[in-house]
Amino acid sequence: MQGKLILIVEDETPVREMLRLALGRADLRVAEAGSAQEARLQIADARPDLILMDWMLPGLSGVEFTRELKNQVTTRDIPIIMVTARAEEEDKVRGLNIGCDDYVSKPFSYPELLARIQAVLRRTTPGGEDERLCINGLEVDVASQRVTARGQPVRLGPTEYRLLHFFMSHPDRVYTREQVLDRVWGQNVYVEERTVDVHIRRLRKALEPFGYDAMIQTVRGSGYRFSDKI
Repeated sequence: MQGKLILIVEDETPVREMLRLALGRADLRVAEAGSAQEARLQIADARPDLILMDWMLPGLSGVEFTRELKNQVTTRDIPIIMVTARAEEEDKVRGLNIGCDDYVSKPFSYPELLARIQAVLRRTTPGGEDERLCINGLEVDVASQRVTARGQPVRLGPTEYRLLHFFMSHPDRVYTREQVLDRVWGQNVYVEERTVDVHIRRLRKALEPFGYDAMIQTVRGSGYRFSDKI
């Protein structure tokens, strides 16, 4: 993702500075704005590849500003990730319904935020399938569909590859078996939910020699998530 321009719309200067440093270390270019008015000027000066939008802004809120951008032909295609301390489910739904591409609740980890940014850019950037996913030395080369663990090849079947690609594209999120089936197998394919468990076991077994099997986590009563946090 080197060279991509990220616009941080956040009214708290210390938060902007921390985000700027974190994104800079990931080879991302950064523009900053403390309000919707400043953000409009930044967008007019240089169209960003993605916007990190704070929910609470002085004057026009991040929600209203997002709605404004999504209603304009010139800016509606700019992907937006809402960054906010509001963690209620209805707030998340509201943010997604107005056109946000993703939602990150404060406090968040910078590896998670960077992974979310990369995932959104892949979905919204032409040619994004040439990108790579890498978390803690586990890497998926999307173009060649090869997986390596600290440089060593990992042999996966096609379904295990799709599972890993899906989970690494959506780190630290819990998905039910039904959701995994829909995202990995497709909504029009009939597969029993227990099939997910079988392929999860196969994926873990393939990752176990490299110590990455623990990143595929079972969330009792809910489903599965991919995370480097134990």
